[in-house]
Amino acid sequence: MPFKSVHPYLQIPQTNLVDYLFPPGSKPSNEPLWIDAQDPSNYLSESQVLKWSKSFSRGLSNTGLRQGEVVMLFTPNHIFVPVAYLGIVGGGFRFSAANPAFTLRELVHQIEDLQPSVILVHPNFVPLAVEAVAKIGLSNSKIFQFSDVECTPVLGVQDWRLLLKEYGADQYAWPSFTPEESLRTVASINYSSGTTGYPKGVMVSHANIIANAFQNIFNLVHKRQLPLPDDRWLGYLPLYHAYGQLYLIIISLKRRIPVYVMKQFVFEDFLHAIQTYRITTLQLVPPILVMMSKHPVTSKYDLSSLTLALCAAAPLSKELQNHCSKRFGFNIIQGYGMTETTCGGMGMLAIDVDDTGSIGKLLSNTECKLIDDYGQEVSYGQPGELYLRGPQIALGYWRNAAATNEAIDAEGWLRTGDIAVCNSEGNFWIIDRKKELIKVNGFQVAPAELEAVLLENEHIADAGVVGIKFAEEELPRAYVAIQEASKGKVAPQDIEHWIKSRVAKYKYLVGGVVFVQQVPKLESGKIQRRVLREWAKKDAELMQRRVQSRL
Repeated sequence: MPFKSVHPYLQIPQTNLVDYLFPPGSKPSNEPLWIDAQDPSNYLSESQVLKWSKSFSRGLSNTGLRQGEVVMLFTPNHIFVPVAYLGIVGGGFRFSAANPAFTLRELVHQIEDLQPSVILVHPNFVPLAVEAVAKIGLSNSKIFQFSDVECTPVLGVQDWRLLLKEYGADQYAWPSFTPEESLRTVASINYSSGTTGYPKGVMVSHANIIANAFQNIFNLVHKRQLPLPDDRWLGYLPLYHAYGQLYLIIISLKRRIPVYVMKQFVFEDFLHAIQTYRITTLQLVPPILVMMSKHPVTSKYDLSSLTLALCAAAPLSKELQNHCSKRFGFNIIQGYGMTETTCGGMGMLAIDVDDTGSIGKLLSNTECKLIDDYGQEVSYGQPGELYLRGPQIALGYWRNAAATNEAIDAEGWLRTGDIAVCNSEGNFWIIDRKKELIKVNGFQVAPAELEAVLLENEHIADAGVVGIKFAEEELPRAYVAIQEASKGKVAPQDIEHWIKSRVAKYKYLVGGVVFVQQVPKLESGKIQRRVLREWAKKDAELMQRRVQSRL
């Protein structure tokens, strides 16, 4: 039998997302809501966002865009990204965004896949965007500059404010949706991380987003004394990513929590913003906690305002979680999700205190099953591949029915590819990705486990583990970034020897340790296993040639 959420069943509205966020008859606040972390005098209130986003929706409609057409963003964070998001989604159009770190090849792939009707591009990236659309054969007329300040034309590309229709915006009515329309109308197309190949567009409905916001807000407020004390969030997570969109646009707006928006992540600027604005809650990814724990500059800043951090998007060891929680004095809880679950599938309540490394319990209205290698459901304490079902499960992949059918079955179960285990209290732990497990003499070795152990070493700043195939065997191999202060003082062999006292023999780094400048990661914090596998393959070929040359 599937595992069910232990939380109460929630009655979740099914409507246009903006009608959920701005309920009819409600009065929007004039308090600053999205604030420029570099210049706090530059901000948008809820009432301003409502007016701007309606103007944008109306302007898009007046250009001839039909509901269901795609508007794409290619920009770093700034305070007008929520305006564009709400204007696009509220008008019945489809929002999508590209990583501002994309190369030309990656940008061309996403534009070609999406076929957007309008592209909003930060001024810094206009030349790249113009080159990308030219390669596909699209017109520059689709592109508009998109910034928090007015822009003069560049390469013939005009400012997005030309699309705004301010007159009559107050009277403009977003399209209303029936429950069925809310369930089926695509609000956003967020691209999966692409750790195992080219990113795929994930279609998320209005109902999906409302449900996931509802579920996560429940976890934030359940059993806490209301009203909650003043909360302040830091918007450093990229808003092209599902994690940033759900928390820093949707939940912050619904809960009226001010967000100090960082245009780019610079670690010391991040610490400075926490100290300056007395940030109370962080949405984290594990690499940030690693930096907070290991970087000497952290001790220069006062982080005492922090009370809570939610860490998700990639595995976090209980050792690092507990070390940081004790050192910095704020509660750290974990959650679990993926682009295909809109954002979240499991999580801890904000009041929970956990020292076990658990990702928490199933969110409300969510169920799961764990399937072993023989296709059988397993019970408490037994690992299995995690399948999820709930109102937040995405509609499928954009223009990729085959991938959709492979990931989501006819009964609505999403195959996550993650190996999990559950205890009798309903708490879950992710052991590893199914496809990433290393088979050593019949034993399964989880890279995430070895990475967590390696991060306990005082000399190691970061680590990524992968299997290297050599002489018909697969062996664990670590790519390690060394702390600046330790460079020249420690050798790869020292790390190989150090780990032997901490893991079983079959988990030894027999495949070797390689020092690298940095471990390849996505901005979400996920290690790019594909890159590690490519490194390991080349290393194995080189090692094989050396062996053959000696014969």
